[in-house]
Amino acid sequence: MFSRIARLRFLSPLLLTFSTLAAARDDSLFTSSVTYCSPPETLLIQQFDIAYFAKNQSIWFNISAASVDPNVSVTANVMLNVYGMHPVNFTIDLCSLFSGALCPLPMYNFTGSDSIPLPSSLGVAGKIPSIAFQIPDLEAYAQLSLTEVNTGVLKACVQATLSNGWSAHQVAVEWATGALALLALLSAVFYSFTPDTLAPFRLFDLLYLYQWTASTALLDLNYSSVYQAFTTNFAWAMGLFSASATSSIQISINNMRHLTGGNMADSTGGSAVALVNRKLSPYNAIASSTSLASSSQYAGIGIENLWASSNMTSANYMSDISVASVQELSTSGDVQLVTSLSTNVLQAGVPIYVNSVGIATANSFMTVFLVVLMIAAILLAVLAVGHCVLAATSLYGQRTERYIANWRYRYLSFARAWLLRICLIVFTPVAIFALYQWTLKDSWLSIFLSVILFLAVVGYILHSIVRVHRLALRSTPSELYTQPDLIASHGPLYAIYRSERFYCHYSLALFIAFSHANGVVQIVAILVIECMVLASLLALRPHKSRGADVLATYLAITRVVCTGLMIAFLESLNLGAIPRVVIGIVIAVIISVAVIVMFINTLVNMGIMRLVPPRYRRRPGATASGLDAEKGAGNDEKDWRPRNPTPERNIPLDPDVNQPYPDSPSQTLTDHQSLYSEESGSTTLGSLLPRRWSIQQSQRSNHSRSNSQSQYSSSQSNYSPSQSNYMSNVSSPRQSVPPSPLRTQTPSHSRQPTIDERPPFP
Repeated sequence: MFSRIARLRFLSPLLLTFSTLAAARDDSLFTSSVTYCSPPETLLIQQFDIAYFAKNQSIWFNISAASVDPNVSVTANVMLNVYGMHPVNFTIDLCSLFSGALCPLPMYNFTGSDSIPLPSSLGVAGKIPSIAFQIPDLEAYAQLSLTEVNTGVLKACVQATLSNGWSAHQVAVEWATGALALLALLSAVFYSFTPDTLAPFRLFDLLYLYQWTASTALLDLNYSSVYQAFTTNFAWAMGLFSASATSSIQISINNMRHLTGGNMADSTGGSAVALVNRKLSPYNAIASSTSLASSSQYAGIGIENLWASSNMTSANYMSDISVASVQELSTSGDVQLVTSLSTNVLQAGVPIYVNSVGIATANSFMTVFLVVLMIAAILLAVLAVGHCVLAATSLYGQRTERYIANWRYRYLSFARAWLLRICLIVFTPVAIFALYQWTLKDSWLSIFLSVILFLAVVGYILHSIVRVHRLALRSTPSELYTQPDLIASHGPLYAIYRSERFYCHYSLALFIAFSHANGVVQIVAILVIECMVLASLLALRPHKSRGADVLATYLAITRVVCTGLMIAFLESLNLGAIPRVVIGIVIAVIISVAVIVMFINTLVNMGIMRLVPPRYRRRPGATASGLDAEKGAGNDEKDWRPRNPTPERNIPLDPDVNQPYPDSPSQTLTDHQSLYSEESGSTTLGSLLPRRWSIQQSQRSNHSRSNSQSQYSSSQSNYSPSQSNYMSNVSSPRQSVPPSPLRTQTPSHSRQPTIDERPPFP
């Protein structure tokens, strides 16, 4: 016991490390982006970084600005928008400050960085709720407007979004989801040598869950910032890996577009939040009808005391923790002008989503195109290496020549199956961004490549679908499961389903590709499709196991519920920002639970149940064959539907077993002996009991059969004449009927004996 406690000393450095990381996140608010909300005339801003630290109630700023218009007397209006509400909105006459030193506004170029402790008399800490420092992806911005006193003309307008450093987008989540996908890929490759295994299908289910989550943020909806950030964790599944404006790939795509007729803007070096349409989150300019709360108490905020305290710059008010938080500020990029008439405004859907990961709107398809090319090159390289290994093994491996020859025969089907799986995986991003590229009309080369890639992916999938359906219509669906070459090549389309439900493969990518369309039409169409898919799963139960149906139904319910909740994001509903944030968090939690379920499913597919002691397993004797969690990691008949011979499973029987029963006890199986009697010698299959209503012990061996037959013959002499006639009729030979190759025939009598004719009990 003490030894176990002593081992905890090795964990102390790790605990101290985590405690340091926890303390490094201080409660703070800082500007994440800065833009002009009107054409700059009086005030020019190059850098505008401000941070407020709640620990010591201080403000840190790093500002580079210049006043360039002479003889201008202005008033300053400061407005704070938090989730569509305006808790702060006041106007200050600059001419009344500092004995008129700011009237008219001096032409001055100010560049400086400093820390200002706020007087406790201001009560700033009591006016900022503590949740503002904890809620992820804060939706708030501050606006400064300078208006000329005499004419009322707006001379300058600056907007700065605020952040607290917490976000639903985490790099660790991206790596974790990527590691899970890699784990599922390795499991799928390992178990894909057998067409019936479900691990390859679960790889597609996992990646489709990732892609569906990312694609839900591509619609024309007013998403909450927290849900928008959450979906960017799965952008890599769509082929959109996070990039920067200085990325070599993005620079190459920009050069290609500009050389082929492209004139759309490139990605910006700063935050994409600065260019978001002001009607959407995080600005929520018209999302709330709450009246502006013009608070007079802010008018006497004590600017003189605040300005005077700026001369008391001291490092005592800037702790090391605050310095770490200051490094998160956005300090790169030029300040841009964003108005309702600007052409650089990012609209809902694809523009906001792709720019959030550092990719320009016009570069989205080309990024996906390059990723698909890389995946195809890796697939071809791996298949080529596998073919070379088989060729080399066939030359030097004489002992496994038969096994290698079999694999060389199956390798082409194996390669086709994985090519089909890759096409199914990349179909969603290719369909969405290829169709979206056609609406941009930016670069003719990008449009041409989108057509080529779309036709290649869809063409190969349609080729497999047409071949499968043609065979199913010409014969029966069961033929799809009896041809090894077909199921090995095209099994990814239908092998997971039962033969009577082979047509249950579907895709929703085409219904969400047109992300520029009306949001109401998009969300209603997708919701109808998801409901139809759920209804088909509940009614048809197409999978081969009950667990597989449960998993597919659970994922379908997840999609239906999340899609239904997204109705709250419609702009026409004008729902408040706070309810949309709550709904976004609920959707993110539901999807996160689904990802955890798929993680457990992947572990079971890899055979983790083998690590569990047999006495703790749900079904004793279970084996993890990579089939799936829904198989219970075993082959218990209770989990699987019965596999009795049916007209859809006409499997030829063993000719030694498929024999008719003998017509009489004296008749012996001379031509074909039963395999059971030859091997075990303990079965009575093929022999008749001496009396119809008698009960005797079964014969224990073959050599005792002659004794039972002699006893049966001697007992015939004690029967009445009617009984003798009955037995003679029963044992009389009839014309033999050739046995059917599909079922075992039993002799049928022309007349059944009556009760009086039946032999009495001995």
